[in-house]
Amino acid sequence: MMRNMILIRMKSILNFRARLVKIFLLSLLFIFPSLLKGQEIILPKNYVCYRTNEPLSIDGKATESCWQKAQWTDDFADIEGDKKTKPRFLTRAKMLWDNDYLYVFAELSEPHIWANLKQRDTVIFYDNDFEVFIDPDGDTHKYYEYEMNALNTQWDLMLTKPYRDRGNPLTSWNFDSVRSAVKISGTFNNSFDTDTCWSVEIAFPLKSFADSSVLLPLKPGAQWRINFSRVEWQTIVESGRYVKVLNLQTGKPLPEDNWVWSPQGVINMHCPETWGFVQFSGLIAGKGKEPFRPNPEEKVKDELRKLYFAQRKYYSLYKRFATNLTEINLMDNDLQELKFNPQFLTPDTGYEITAKLMHSQKIWHINETGRVWFTFLK
Repeated sequence: MMRNMILIRMKSILNFRARLVKIFLLSLLFIFPSLLKGQEIILPKNYVCYRTNEPLSIDGKATESCWQKAQWTDDFADIEGDKKTKPRFLTRAKMLWDNDYLYVFAELSEPHIWANLKQRDTVIFYDNDFEVFIDPDGDTHKYYEYEMNALNTQWDLMLTKPYRDRGNPLTSWNFDSVRSAVKISGTFNNSFDTDTCWSVEIAFPLKSFADSSVLLPLKPGAQWRINFSRVEWQTIVESGRYVKVLNLQTGKPLPEDNWVWSPQGVINMHCPETWGFVQFSGLIAGKGKEPFRPNPEEKVKDELRKLYFAQRKYYSLYKRFATNLTEINLMDNDLQELKFNPQFLTPDTGYEITAKLMHSQKIWHINETGRVWFTFLK
C-alpha cells in the first residue's frame, strides 16, 4: 500500500512538472512568434558604402579604381539562414555612391548562364536573376524592387507596403534614368560548354527615391535598409536547351533557390524590417575606413514591430486589437532595459502604439499597417 502511494505521488509530481514545462514552452512561443515557424533569430547585415570621385562607366565590368577599392559584401547565403545548406554558387556585391547615384555591382558565379525574358517589367525571377530591394527611410512603406536577368531585361516597381499588409505593387513605376549592364564570362544560352560567371552593374538615380521622404542631397552618415537577392532555378539540358527540373508529382518546376546578402529567416523578400543596413560614408573608397555605427533608435523600432506582430496574432484570435501591453503579454528584458512604456491608441478600425528611447526627443509610432515613423516631443 505504501509503495503504491509513493508511486502515485511520484507520477503526480512528474505530471505537474510536465505541465510546467509545457506552459513555459507555450509562453516562449507567444513571446517569440518566430519560433512558431521554426525561424532562427537573425541579425541584419551591415555595410559601409564609400563615395566615388571618378565617373563610372556602367558596363558590367567595375574596372574603375573606386570599384577596385570598394568592399565586397559577405557572400550570399540562403534566405532562411544557416539552417539551410550553403548556396551552390558564389554571389557577392559591392556599392558606391556620389551626389547623383547609388551604384551596385554584383558577381554571380554560374556554370550555365541562360535567360529567356526580353520584355521589360515582366516577372523576371521566372529566369535566374539578380534583385535589389531598397527602403531608404526604413518605415517598411514605399520601398523599391529592381530585378534583372542575364539579358539585362529589367523589372522595377514600388511597393506601397508589404503584401502582408495588403500592399500594392506599382509596376508602372520606373527608376528615372536608371542605367544597368551585364558582363558574361562564358557563352550565353549555350548548353554545350561550362561558363564562369555573370556580373551586373547598376546606377540608381537618387532623385528616384524622393517618393520615400528621403532627404536629398544624401548626407554622410545616413542609413538605408537594403537587401540583395539571387534567384536560381535547378535546370537540366533537353535537346540542347535549359529547362527547369520538374516535381514529378505536381508537374511543376521545383522551387527556386533564394540566396541573399542579409538572411531573413523566411522565404519572403517583402519583409523590409529584416533587410541589411547600408551606411553612407563621406570618405572616398580606399581613402580610409569608417566603422558602421548602429543607430540606437532601431531598438525602439524593433520593439514596436514585436508589438505589431503580436497585434496581428491577437487579432487573428480575438477579431480585435489589444488595447494594452498586458493583453498581449509581450514583455522581455530588452523592453525593460529601454524603460519601454508603450502607449496604445486604439480606434475602432486599427491602432497606433507610441514609445520613445530614453534621452531622445523623438516619439516613435507604429500602426496596424506596420508603418514606423517619428514625431518630436513637444
